[in-house]
Amino acid sequence: MFSSTFRGLVFVTALGGPTIAAAQSLDLAGRISASRIAVISDGDFVAQTYATGQLASREAGFRDMLTILSIVDGKVVTGTVPVSNSVTAAPEILQLTADGQTAFVTERLGERSGEGDTVRDLPAGRRLFAVDLSNATAPRLADTAEIAAFPEALSVSPDGRRVAVVSNTAEASFVQIIGYAEGRFGPVTRFDLAHLGITGSASRPRGGVTATNVHWHPSGRFIAVNINTQNRIVFFEVGDANDAPSLRLWGNSVEVGADPFVGRFTPDGRHYLTSNWGRNFAAADLEGRIPETQSTVSVVRLADPEEPAATARHQLVAGTETDLSAEGIAISPDGRLAATVNMRGTAFPPASARFQREATVTLLSFDRVTGGIVKIADYPFEGSLPEGGSFDSTGDHFIATVFQGHADAGPDTGAGLEVFRVVKGDAASGERPSLERIGRVPLPHGAHHVDLAG
Repeated sequence: MFSSTFRGLVFVTALGGPTIAAAQSLDLAGRISASRIAVISDGDFVAQTYATGQLASREAGFRDMLTILSIVDGKVVTGTVPVSNSVTAAPEILQLTADGQTAFVTERLGERSGEGDTVRDLPAGRRLFAVDLSNATAPRLADTAEIAAFPEALSVSPDGRRVAVVSNTAEASFVQIIGYAEGRFGPVTRFDLAHLGITGSASRPRGGVTATNVHWHPSGRFIAVNINTQNRIVFFEVGDANDAPSLRLWGNSVEVGADPFVGRFTPDGRHYLTSNWGRNFAAADLEGRIPETQSTVSVVRLADPEEPAATARHQLVAGTETDLSAEGIAISPDGRLAATVNMRGTAFPPASARFQREATVTLLSFDRVTGGIVKIADYPFEGSLPEGGSFDSTGDHFIATVFQGHADAGPDTGAGLEVFRVVKGDAASGERPSLERIGRVPLPHGAHHVDLAG
């Protein structure tokens, strides 16, 4: 049932020959420009778990799973491997290396055990996984590193030799940098954000500091960390000291919109964009926590990388509204477009007055020189808990994950990848860019992030 296709190519599953479902989705998925597509799925949660606290029925047989779609010798093949992960983290818990040969995954919560059927029964996640993708039909777990509990997000350095992870334990928020070479992790170097000057005075754990995103600058010299509970972004310069990674603050922190859950550097490295969800962290239930106002995007112009770190000044230069409950954010390869994936009211039980069947993708135009950003439109699609998204390598398509379909939905609206064609527009004639929905690629239950290589 997993597919990717190019005209004239043959779809082959890891289990054997093509299926009817594979043939039907062959043309759709093959329009995506990528040599490899990775999708991570959480088998413990269902869409209503956030409201009820109850995990998926054991009889459903869902598993935490990494699915890989690859082009091999002119054929599209799929491989799967069980990998623990959790939708409770930001979407940024999966990333491929640039060459598509390795996938990194981390788990905010561990998988359910033989006993316990509620969220509270899930153990804290403590692992970072490396998955070897050299055999497209049989991805395998290459190595595992133990990291600080409750990892929230990861980012792979441009050269693929280091992974940065943020974790939030009861005592501290950490940035961890782990080397990776020849299929093995090196030592875990851990940095307490409080020791780096990132502190808070709130009467909550860690003084109110929670890090939900880390992203590596295209130069490989810097990382950004989102402190969503303080509505700010902090930047660090990554160095080396005594054969180990080092971090020091790069310039000032920047206040952005409320609850900057995730963020991305632009491809040219001149700006950093955040998707600001806007939740109420003081609320005791889902109705109170999920905002009824639209999420926003903020744009930070970065200081000159050659300026001394102590005097570098980053600046908030623009922002705009997106749609309700935006999570993932993506930027096109040419840096001219951005998109957010918006859950809207799909996380609420159907009986709730705030329940909505349709989520959306918001498309935005971005000025790479000024940092100006303008919302173009929202594009609806049916399904629950869409979170992660990505443009393909040419920027001709945008894909968003869908965690699960509605109980009464049709066969083409279940869990999977929602695929849009990007109409790039014509500035000379005044035609604005837009998205055209072209269908869905079915995948295992619980799909919540996607990444592409080449």
